[in-house]
Amino acid sequence: MRYLLPLLLAVLLTVLALRRADTRRRGLRVAAGLLAAAGLALAAFPPTKTGPAVAPGATTAVLLTPGYSPDTLAALLARLGPATPLWRFAPNETSLAADTPTFRNTSAVRAKLPGLRRLHVLGRGLPAADVPALAGIALAAHADAPVAGFRQAAWEARPTLGETWTVSGSFAATRAGPLWLRLHAAGTVRDSVRLPTGSGSFQLRFTPRAAGRAVYALEARGNNQPLAREPVPVEVRAPEPLRVLLLAAAPSFELRFLKNYLAGRQYAVALRTGLSRGLTQTEFLNLPNPPALGSLTPALLARFDVVMTDAATLASFGGTEMAALRAAVANGTAGLLLLADAATLPRQLPGGAAFSLQARSAAAAVTAQPLRWPEAPAGTTALVPATLRPAGNLRPLISSGPDQQLVAAARRLGLGAVVVTTVTETFPWQLRGQSAEYGAYWSRLFGAARPPRPAALSIAPLSHWPHPNAPLELRTTGAATGPLSLSGPNGAAVAAARRPDANVPEWSTATYWPTAAGWHEARVGTARQWFYVYAPGQWRGPEQPQWQLAAAQASALPMVALGGPTVAGTTVPARETWPRWWGYVLFVAGAGLLWLEEKL
Repeated sequence: MRYLLPLLLAVLLTVLALRRADTRRRGLRVAAGLLAAAGLALAAFPPTKTGPAVAPGATTAVLLTPGYSPDTLAALLARLGPATPLWRFAPNETSLAADTPTFRNTSAVRAKLPGLRRLHVLGRGLPAADVPALAGIALAAHADAPVAGFRQAAWEARPTLGETWTVSGSFAATRAGPLWLRLHAAGTVRDSVRLPTGSGSFQLRFTPRAAGRAVYALEARGNNQPLAREPVPVEVRAPEPLRVLLLAAAPSFELRFLKNYLAGRQYAVALRTGLSRGLTQTEFLNLPNPPALGSLTPALLARFDVVMTDAATLASFGGTEMAALRAAVANGTAGLLLLADAATLPRQLPGGAAFSLQARSAAAAVTAQPLRWPEAPAGTTALVPATLRPAGNLRPLISSGPDQQLVAAARRLGLGAVVVTTVTETFPWQLRGQSAEYGAYWSRLFGAARPPRPAALSIAPLSHWPHPNAPLELRTTGAATGPLSLSGPNGAAVAAARRPDANVPEWSTATYWPTAAGWHEARVGTARQWFYVYAPGQWRGPEQPQWQLAAAQASALPMVALGGPTVAGTTVPARETWPRWWGYVLFVAGAGLLWLEEKL
């Protein structure tokens, strides 16, 4: 089709030459018209020819990234040869090095070197999001030394107000020597740890006192000089009050202090205490329209999230009450928390086959034992009259002693959970002013007993270390329709199209390219999610393992060239295009003959 216009021109000139009244030099005029049309066609659409197969440029190259060692570069070029192409990767730099060509993205590497089979990457490496563009190319990483600074870190991005929050990770210094790691929060140092050799793991704690978004900081100092500082963004959430039903066979200090503690945290509390046979006392806190606390019924259990009881009360339940309690736990209406204050567990305990008590000696039972669980305050001790025998279907919650004996454990039962604890007296913590230990302990138990909430519409970034000018995948869960709206620190909103997940219908993903560091907000339907984008120089340590993993995965993929699939190690046929000046010469010659014949 592209030669249709020159062909029509040739037909027109031929017809005009044949219909001309003067028949002299008719053949010359027809030949000149065809020559002009052919020249025009060759000038506009020069043909190509296939030459012998040749290698498509260099097959090995070197790419420099920040942090590379000149000695490593010199040794590598001495082995590969001075003719090896040398490039620099600098996606965010505005002033480029004059001595080395620069790539701003990895797609340009494939376009510039289509025959590339092996790429040596020096320095800290490439962003993991940019590696898939080099699929099929063998990537050789040359890291001279691990990244100094914070190499790994993990923390709860959305902690609960008033609960102990922990950040843990590892740090590597450039030289051996003692240093201090500090956690800055709410304008001051909240916790610190000393690393005697300058490298190692750390764990720092803080209890948030205000809800909302905040940016804490991890700082490393040696010889009274700052060595590294990284931001730790969090969004502190206000605690969601639970609805708790407390059932006791007799009055006790334990439930009295627990009732007041829960009410102070705005929990809805209903307490039923046995006074004598057939006589009970009820009390309600933060619970409007309180129900009658008679027999356990499905309607009564539906009004509470957790039912806490002692062994004697559980043993007194009849068949109808136990059936209602088992059904409430199994269908996720309420969880069960048992205070194991008797020598044996009641046989009515739902899922009780997994729980078994082990009595301790009289001397051990009257000696306070250290309690341990993740994020437990240091120095937490309590009397432990008995322990639980470990079982495969039990989830350990709290342990005690050097042999990690179970003091509290949970078992999944249908959609709910049953929790058993052998620590029967925690109110002394309140008397001694150990409110942090008291709150952390009961938060651990109630959190395990609390039934799961129905899945709601939510948004979650799939990368822990987003940076500007790098793609970020966000996953939405739920049935909301419409695009994902995102806004950055400047307030400008952009829309990102969502792609349904092929395996999970409730999931969809969207790709977002943040342009600035700071807090960003994602919105879809009624769901909102804040996430933090780090500045280009922040949190580069955790990216190195991600880069190495992405490089190994990309090297294992088949080669995909720009023009289509190519087998590694093969050659590409060379295609040469005829020069256009041939067409111009023929067109001028043909048009000149037509003009000359007209004048004769």
